[in-house]
Amino acid sequence: MSRFEQYQTRYQHARLERHDGILQVTFHTGGKEMIWQPGPHTEFGDLFADIARDPENKAVIMTGTGKSFCAEIDAGSFGRTTAQSWDRIIFEGKHLLMDLLDIEVPIIAAVNGAAYVHAELAVLSDIVLASDDAEFADLAHFPGGAVPGDGVHVVWPLLLGYNRGRYFLLTGQKIAAHQALALGIVSEVLPRERLLPRAWELARHIVTRPPLAIRYARSAMTQHLKRLMLDNLTPGLAMEGLAIIDSVSRP
Repeated sequence: MSRFEQYQTRYQHARLERHDGILQVTFHTGGKEMIWQPGPHTEFGDLFADIARDPENKAVIMTGTGKSFCAEIDAGSFGRTTAQSWDRIIFEGKHLLMDLLDIEVPIIAAVNGAAYVHAELAVLSDIVLASDDAEFADLAHFPGGAVPGDGVHVVWPLLLGYNRGRYFLLTGQKIAAHQALALGIVSEVLPRERLLPRAWELARHIVTRPPLAIRYARSAMTQHLKRLMLDNLTPGLAMEGLAIIDSVSRP
C-alpha cells in the first residue's frame, strides 16, 4: 500500500494534488515545461507504481506544464550508451509503461500543447482531452536515428491503424488536435482554459460510480494493452539499444 502523504512530494518532475479521490499529476521540469531526460525516465515508473498502490485514488488526471505536454528531449543527458547503461533503460522503460497500465482507476489525459516526446503516456489514458493548439508526434525516435521500440511501436499502430501508424513513426508526422480528434486519438478538443476544468468535470462524474465498477472497468479495458506490451515492449527496447550502440560505435 502507498499513502499519498508518503509520495506527494517524492518526485522532482511531477506535482501532485488530490481532492475527493481525484489525483492530478502535472509533469514539469523545474516548474516549467517538461524536458525528457534521465529524471522523468527514472522517476515515473515509481510514480505510477505509487499511484497504483494507493487505494484512496479514485481517478487520475495527467497533464503538462505551460504550453506543452512534453515537447523536448535532452538526449545528451543520458550519456554514452553501453550494454550496461541500456540494461537500465530497458528496466525503467518496462516499468514506465507497465506500471502506468497497472493503475486500476480511470486516467484522463489533459494534453495542454505539443506532445512530441513520450506522447504515448497521454494517449494510453482512458480519456484523452487536448487543447486546440496541441500536436502529437514521435520525434525522439526514428527522426533522431533511433528505433521506435519503447512502446510507441505498439501504441501508434494500434491507435492509427497498422500502415498509418508506421508512417507516423517513420516520418515524424505531426498530428494537430482537430486531426487527432477525427482520427480517434483524442476524445475532445477544447480551448486551453477549458482543458483542466473539463478533465475535473469528467473525473467527478467517474468517481460517482461504485468503487469496484471504477476499478474493474479500467482493468477490463487495459488487459489487451498489457498483453501487447508484455509481448513486444522488451524486444523493442532491446532492438532500440542495439541500434544506438551500433551507431555510436561506427567510425
